[in-house]
Amino acid sequence: MSGTVGPSAADDGRSREAEDGRSREAEDGRSPAADDPARALLSRGYLRLLALSLALGVPIALASFFFVSLQHWLQHQVWQELPHALGFGHAPWWWPLPTLALAGLVLAPIITRLPGAGGHVPVHGLGGDPIGPRALPGVVLAAVLTLPLGVTLGPEAPLMAVGSALALLGVRALRRHPADAASATVVATAGSTAAISTILGGPVVAAVMVMEAAGLAGPRLAVLLLPCLAASGAGALVFTGFGHWTGLSIGALGLPKVPPDTVPDAGDFLWGLPAAALIAVIVSVAHGLGERTHRWTSARGTAVRTVVCAVAAGVCLTAYALLTGRSPEEAALSGQTTLGQLAENPHGWSVLALVALVLCKALAWGISLGSLRGGPIFPAVLLGVATGLACAGLPGFGTAPAFALGISAAATVVTGLPLTSCVLAVLLLGRDAYNQMPLLVLAAVTALLVSRLRASRRPRPAPADVQDTSL
Repeated sequence: MSGTVGPSAADDGRSREAEDGRSREAEDGRSPAADDPARALLSRGYLRLLALSLALGVPIALASFFFVSLQHWLQHQVWQELPHALGFGHAPWWWPLPTLALAGLVLAPIITRLPGAGGHVPVHGLGGDPIGPRALPGVVLAAVLTLPLGVTLGPEAPLMAVGSALALLGVRALRRHPADAASATVVATAGSTAAISTILGGPVVAAVMVMEAAGLAGPRLAVLLLPCLAASGAGALVFTGFGHWTGLSIGALGLPKVPPDTVPDAGDFLWGLPAAALIAVIVSVAHGLGERTHRWTSARGTAVRTVVCAVAAGVCLTAYALLTGRSPEEAALSGQTTLGQLAENPHGWSVLALVALVLCKALAWGISLGSLRGGPIFPAVLLGVATGLACAGLPGFGTAPAFALGISAAATVVTGLPLTSCVLAVLLLGRDAYNQMPLLVLAAVTALLVSRLRASRRPRPAPADVQDTSL
């Protein structure tokens, strides 16, 4: 911005326009504070909105608790109890074929017949506009009935959709309709934040995600962030207490044990930044597969092609089991359990097993991104960690730095939010991540630049292709 020495004719014109605008606002009964975020924070309407967000955080947290607990229980039944009941020590190599076929058969009518098509397509990210209560049943059914069957997606996107829908439903039930679309968006975003914070270990990552995704700064950021913090803080408190009281497991993203912390040296940076670039390429290529899959499934015959894609994902998981002799469960699902196993025993996988895990899961994840329903972040994090650990055998490249940068780089590529990804890595690794912070930041920057460079060189779809992508 260029400075000026004194008032000009243009300044006088802008002053008169501002005075006329204030006069029109007074005539319309609007307060000038409505356009001033700093004054809006203390307005009566905003304080009521803040109190409403705080109150909505509690029931949304309880609903999210049962939602995720039921999904985790079904997952345990499908992948642990049922194989044991049939006499297998763990899920056999062919297990993903019938389970993913069933997932496709269940999901196809939800996508084609229910309002909301089971939620947003995960290749588009964590979601777009908040869903309405009318689409809520389809989102819940799609997540609860298909994710436990081995779909290579996470619960985060459906959980955010459920949170936003419940928030809007709660506002309607209380007969406190927001005055405008902006207020409704704030309430829905607060509900999403309260829901997602339950599986990210608290409100910090969710709040940073809102801040970075909104692209706002200063007072305007506070207007959106405070309701989200209030809702997610209250929800996290209820969620944690209820979890201890019931003893139910929710399978939230967390690491009970992490690799021993080390101070990164020159070798870690020498190999770590190329490893971050490799992670960016792998995640970007898999994401591109998801875009092509989405165009194919939405062009015509959506129901049949959804089932075909689900079976194809099952074939990828079966291939992992056949190539490694390990359980297909390690490559299936969101990857939370496998991530914890890698953190506890990073040397328990050979380099070939890690490479097979990356290739097979990346293919299954890419197919699922464009055809099934779920969240994109958790599987991408596992891909990043497995790739980093596969590179950790290089001279001078440590296990702890490889693990840490895998989280940061992969999460950055799939979300486009480097700050959120670094905070997520730090919270997952705890105090053991303090020494890794410089490498985490540089890995996130490297991954973001590489992914943006690949995106800029990717040919744009033809107008006909764009039309085909709509569900």
